[in-house]
Amino acid sequence: MTLALRSGRFGALSDAPATFVLDGALVMDPPSGTADVREIAVVGGRIAEPALAPADAPRIQADGLVVAPGFCDLHAHLREPGGEDAETVAGGSRAAAHGGFTTVCAMPNTDPPIDDPASVTWLLARASDASCRVRVVAAATAGRAGVELPDYAALAAAGAVAVSDDGASIPTGRLASRAMVAVAAAGLPLIEHAEDASLAAGTAMRAGPVATRLGLAGWPASAEAVVVERDIALAAETGARVHFTHLSTSGSVEAVRRGKAAGLPITCDVTPHHLALTDAWVAGDRRFSWETGDDDDVARPLEDGLAYDGRCRVNPPLPSREDALALLGALADGTVDAIATDHAPHPPQRKAVPFEEASPGMIGLETALSVGLAAVDAGRLSLRRLIEALSISPARVIGEERSLVAGRPADLVVFDPASRWTVDPRRLAGGSHNTPLLGRELPGLVRLTVAAGRVTWDDGLLA
Repeated sequence: MTLALRSGRFGALSDAPATFVLDGALVMDPPSGTADVREIAVVGGRIAEPALAPADAPRIQADGLVVAPGFCDLHAHLREPGGEDAETVAGGSRAAAHGGFTTVCAMPNTDPPIDDPASVTWLLARASDASCRVRVVAAATAGRAGVELPDYAALAAAGAVAVSDDGASIPTGRLASRAMVAVAAAGLPLIEHAEDASLAAGTAMRAGPVATRLGLAGWPASAEAVVVERDIALAAETGARVHFTHLSTSGSVEAVRRGKAAGLPITCDVTPHHLALTDAWVAGDRRFSWETGDDDDVARPLEDGLAYDGRCRVNPPLPSREDALALLGALADGTVDAIATDHAPHPPQRKAVPFEEASPGMIGLETALSVGLAAVDAGRLSLRRLIEALSISPARVIGEERSLVAGRPADLVVFDPASRWTVDPRRLAGGSHNTPLLGRELPGLVRLTVAAGRVTWDDGLLA
């Protein structure tokens, strides 16, 4: 059955702690090994034994629903300061809560960049009343200029959980080595956007037969791979924790697999759109990677009104089908640690231009779970692994823990995997709607999100 989005209620971290009991839900808590249908209670904002819930606590029959640890996004663009025409902390946090996320990591490529303790403090204060926890990823180089390193220890003391020059790699091996020594000393991970600018310059989409057919300059897989290989070698020398974000090629995940086998402190994530969408979407194809055949991406005619859609331009570009399926396989076997959205809002005028001129990026906080559930429905991923990749594993990268055991602060999402919804601007909570998934019917409806014990999204479940 297809359900319209209900008129739900958003909450904030400043709200009163929640108390309620859910009965009949499938409780999936990978850290404790729990995956059974039972009662689960929240009392005063903490997970509690159901028998200890007050007699007057709201009790909800939750048959068919799944309860899981709250999701954590390692890579989101909330656009403040400087990009409020696309998104705000308030709007982005509502989109996060609507998608089941209880923590999002705000990237530093803002205007001005988040590159000093004062700007970290400002952003954290800005997010104090948000609908999810906002963690700050500070810039890896001063001004994101790729020349000087900021004081990582001071950034950590101000509350930064990682550093990154997202949108660009640290440009030279020498500077990357210095940065890794410094982040190791500060106890922070480096989140690396792996892209050799000299190889990627002037390109618009992934190199390959589709790019050739469309007459668009192709971004080679080597643009990512050379930086991944460089930074794995530097991590081995420095002992720094390096997290590669939005990997998009099979070669990159194979390099990570080898590095992990050698015991190096490296992790990585992929986005939902690099798992499910392919470069054929630029030609107008709207099938997911697992729905297409090996030889039909180039043979299919261009789709009128969909080809050259600027909403399909992302960085790194959408992968070939072969790479997308390799990424999905690496997620399934644990080589890829996490799913991160790279939620990148843009106003319409930055997408409604010729493809090569479109600003790269698409929104993803409100569709990540659903795209993952589509992969589960297709038999490409287990539900347990999807939950781990959205919650447990990304949280650990930034030092957070997730669990549904009694006594823990309540940090959870309740969703209906069987319900379906259509992606529509009127059903999205964020400030922008730039996604080629508009009009697509997807599985999975988030019914309740609880962050730090507070109800931040309620789709009528507790009403």
